[in-house]
Amino acid sequence: MTAHTAAADVPATDLPATDLPAVEGPAAPALDRSAADLAATAPPAADLSDAALARVSAELAATAEEYDRSGEFPWTGVRAVHDAGLLRLGIGSRYGGQELSAVDSVRVFLALGKGDPSVALITSMTVFQHVLQARTSFWPEALYQRVVADARERPVLLNAIRAEPELGAPARGGLPATTIRRTEDGGWLLRGHKGFATSSEGLSYHLVWAATEEDDPLVGHAIVPADAPGVEIVRTWDHLGLRASSTHDVLYHDVVLPAEHFRGERHSARQAPEAFFAGVGLGATALYVGVARAAQEFFLRFAHERVPTALGRPIATTERIQAIAGEIEAQLVTAEEIAYNVARRADDDDPLAVEKAVLAKPLIARAAVSAVQTAVAALGNPALTRANPLERHLRDVHCVRVHPPQEDTALLLAGRRTLAAATPSEGAPKS
Repeated sequence: MTAHTAAADVPATDLPATDLPAVEGPAAPALDRSAADLAATAPPAADLSDAALARVSAELAATAEEYDRSGEFPWTGVRAVHDAGLLRLGIGSRYGGQELSAVDSVRVFLALGKGDPSVALITSMTVFQHVLQARTSFWPEALYQRVVADARERPVLLNAIRAEPELGAPARGGLPATTIRRTEDGGWLLRGHKGFATSSEGLSYHLVWAATEEDDPLVGHAIVPADAPGVEIVRTWDHLGLRASSTHDVLYHDVVLPAEHFRGERHSARQAPEAFFAGVGLGATALYVGVARAAQEFFLRFAHERVPTALGRPIATTERIQAIAGEIEAQLVTAEEIAYNVARRADDDDPLAVEKAVLAKPLIARAAVSAVQTAVAALGNPALTRANPLERHLRDVHCVRVHPPQEDTALLLAGRRTLAAATPSEGAPKS
């Protein structure tokens, strides 16, 4: 069965193409448009100035609490990001797209994360798929041209659906239990159960990690239209943070796909795409620095407005609060400087960018979490009251730890590298 669940008060025109009737007739020529045609008719580039990003961030913040409480898909925020052109970032220049540097990725997702991290995460999943396509040409050409054309008219959301209930995080290794096999007509049949599928209710296309059933299987991502028969979304997401990210389970009941929708690699020949995280993948971490900046904003406002009777003046005038404000700023400057430094290395094709990025992730995560926890500890009960946004920021920022590379993995890789580099050469004198 196919299940699409959306907020009851969302107008049909605000839903992605996959939640609308199948497009026939006038929209069909998008399949036949060449990349040159798309480039010639490209919309203006998105405004990535600080002021423009701040405006979008404020739009997202206006509805973040509402969606956090309801857990519904954040269509209002997604539409705001689309209208600003940010959902099309990363599309290759040959299609008239706006390519995204690692530094701008950090800037964009920090701003979106400050407004609504659920919308920021949903956006990042789509943008990262466009960046990958620009580098690898993974999609069938005609289909991707349609994605680009449709994305100009409405939000077209993409995501790689990889995690599984039994497997856990794919970054830790293993093969997917989700299977894909050839059909008699040369197509594919997909079957499996995925978990933690961010954006699930709003996706236009799922890129489903699957494997053939062979001794040395083909492994890769199958491109699945969200409205394909056999796609079922199971609303399992009831999480501490990012409650509006629609990170539900998805079942694939013998989904039939065309031959060109799956191109796997032999498992024995696959390599981990570390270099991708060293680039725009940093944005998925930077969005949580945005969460911490939002927490800081509330802390500073509260400090100026709170006037205890016994004190007779704002607590912002006390040395204790001033020192705490300094500690929070120090943590956030640390996180931002690490993120931007690694991003610049990636943009400059620094060969050390990969290993720096792997270790940067837990360092940024620690700093962001620490900044929010410091604010909460200082303010006490008001910080944990649902009437104030700080408790939401506390819940959201803790989600940074689950994204790969997770801390133990990053530290293990860094430790192995440093130990290997320090291995004495044979015959070298011992100190």
